[in-house]
Amino acid sequence: MDELDRSLLAQLQQDGLATADQLAELVPLSPSAIARRLRRLRGDGTIAATRAILSERLLGQRLRALVTVQLHDHAPAAGLAALRATLLALPEVQLCLEISGPSDLVLLVSVADMPAFNEFADAHLAGNPVVRRYETAFVKKALKFSTAVPLAD
Repeated sequence: MDELDRSLLAQLQQDGLATADQLAELVPLSPSAIARRLRRLRGDGTIAATRAILSERLLGQRLRALVTVQLHDHAPAAGLAALRATLLALPEVQLCLEISGPSDLVLLVSVADMPAFNEFADAHLAGNPVVRRYETAFVKKALKFSTAVPLAD
């Protein structure tokens, strides 16, 4: 990957729908050269996906929660694997990270309202024998959200 690839990737992280012609105004390559590079970056898996990020106007109508989950130290491996698989498959779970510190997982959960959150928590966390405890912080306002990653040399 060279500097031109990194520049293209930086631009696409800001606007994944930018055309080769639009990118050629920002990156010193012809549109056809850009199109070839993009095909290669998609083909080799460097660009994993192109997704729509919904507006805050829509998301502001949803209840979002950051949930930290502490797992039992001696939980059976099969139970841990089942919990992870369940969480990863749930559409309400937008983010699931394994973390260090007193908690083991952090989740970003997006649901319609508080009853829906309670239903989610009761079904997948409170009743799960692998989960020792969980804590929830509700999102009041999103000040910044970005999926962009700075690309260094």
